[in-house]
Amino acid sequence: MTLDTLRTDADRLWATLSETARFGATGRGGLARLALGPADGQVRDWLVAEATALGCTVQVDPIGNIFATRAGSDPGRAPVACGSHLDTQPTGGRFDGILGVLAGLEVLRTLARHDVATAAPITLINWTNEEGSRFAPGLIGSSVHLGLLDLETALALHDGDGATMGGCLAEIGYAGSAPLGPWDFDSYFELHIEQGPVLEAGGLTIGVVTGAQGMRWYDIAVKGAGGHAGTVPMALRHDAMVAAADLVGRIRTLATARNRPAVATVGRIEIPGASRNTIPASALLTLDVRHPEAETLDAIEAGLAEVASQVGEAHGVRVEFGRVSNSPPVAFDPTCVGAVRTAALRCGYRHADIVSGAGHDACAVAGFLPTGMIFVPCKDGVSHQEHEDMTREDAAAGADVLLHAVLARAGVAA
Repeated sequence: MTLDTLRTDADRLWATLSETARFGATGRGGLARLALGPADGQVRDWLVAEATALGCTVQVDPIGNIFATRAGSDPGRAPVACGSHLDTQPTGGRFDGILGVLAGLEVLRTLARHDVATAAPITLINWTNEEGSRFAPGLIGSSVHLGLLDLETALALHDGDGATMGGCLAEIGYAGSAPLGPWDFDSYFELHIEQGPVLEAGGLTIGVVTGAQGMRWYDIAVKGAGGHAGTVPMALRHDAMVAAADLVGRIRTLATARNRPAVATVGRIEIPGASRNTIPASALLTLDVRHPEAETLDAIEAGLAEVASQVGEAHGVRVEFGRVSNSPPVAFDPTCVGAVRTAALRCGYRHADIVSGAGHDACAVAGFLPTGMIFVPCKDGVSHQEHEDMTREDAAAGADVLLHAVLARAGVAA
């Protein structure tokens, strides 16, 4: 076997995905492996044991990130890193996050099985609390490690029951002592299910991720006038709900009426004091807008101000909005993107460039070191659901591309 024909073990990877699905299993085919809960502690213990059995040196930092390093032949080389996260949504699936961790483990197993020594070390990473479903916000592990979020602030964060991150880390035994970073890595690669339908619809096996969309969140308040549902004529109403419905339709038009459409989602509408026989006096909405270009996000924000004014005038209400968060678009390193593309070609997988619509730890890491991502299809584009699914073949294809992208950066020992 030559390096060009080296492949991961599809059966072993699939069996490992099935084996680890017992940690936090819901009984309905999904997972509830919330960050730093008992099931997260169990799957972490399992990962550490497997990495140690492969001869890796395992370190844990104070926010619980796990770093398992396979030595290289050149001690002066910075490690090539890969990984993702083990935590899930409360009713999550079996592949989101963990695929990237287990594919990284499979890379290490494959190199060991075929006695391939790399020049640079290879580090497998499990990032803490990527999802943000138990402790908000998401990406806490990578953000603390990179210095984007203060450690003490993160440790003091609490879940809905009042448990703190610091207390939960200590409880499961992952309040580590390794220094915080950013560490001196050569590069970072992350394999992930797409969490959308584009690859599957296009009959593609690999998405070569060139970057991630920028994202802006807004809070919107529509302020009208309440009244009795039976006594105020329609023409004399200042109905906040009707205005909100009009606003939602106009936001959709605002997002799609451009050469490269954005995605805009009104994810929540609240009617304070709602009653079936009362005209709504106010409505509160949340808006999520995403696009790969900051200029387009600026244009949509300006358009939102115009739309708010138009809706207010049309319905006799006031529409106020404010931006509550701004995540700029991310461009991944061209050399890492190229390594992923070359790996897909070498392995013979149908592929195309794609922009991530979701945030990942790789998006945070990209601001500090060369970063690349690999997407593989998930059935019907479904993720963050218990029926999230993918094929054995696509999982293996992603692991193969990860293997060759990592080898391209790490090099093979002479």
